[in-house]
Amino acid sequence: MLELTMATVSGADEGATAGMLMADAPSEPGAVLRVGRDRGVCRLATPQDWLFVSRVHLEFVCGADGGWQVTWLRGSQPDPSSEVRLTVGEYAQPLGYGATVPLPRGGNGELVIQDRTGPHTVNVGFYHEV
Repeated sequence: MLELTMATVSGADEGATAGMLMADAPSEPGAVLRVGRDRGVCRLATPQDWLFVSRVHLEFVCGADGGWQVTWLRGSQPDPSSEVRLTVGEYAQPLGYGATVPLPRGGNGELVIQDRTGPHTVNVGFYHEV
C-alpha cells in the first residue's frame, strides 16, 4: 500500500497542517495516485489558483513488482514555474521536470513542490507499506 498526505502552505501558514489531505492505494500493478489542480483526475488536489502546480503535477504508479515510482509530469509549458524536491531520510535531491524515480520499499519521505515566484509550497508525504 502507498499512503500519501498533502498539506498546502502559504507564507505565514508555514508549519501548519490544517487542511491536510490523505489518499492511499494498494500496491497492485497499475494502481495510480495523482497530485495536481484537477480534482476530477487527482486524488489530492491543490487550490485551483495555485498555477505553479500543473493540472496533474505528480503521478505515483505501482509497477508489476509492487514497487512504486513517482513522475513529475511535464505540463503545457516548456519551463515549469515550480521546483520539486524529494527527501528520503537525510537524503534530498531535486526531481527533474519530466523525471521518474522509484520510491523505497517500506520507506517514507516527502516531495515538496515549491512555487518559484511566491511563498507557496505543497508538501506531499509518502509511506510505502510492504
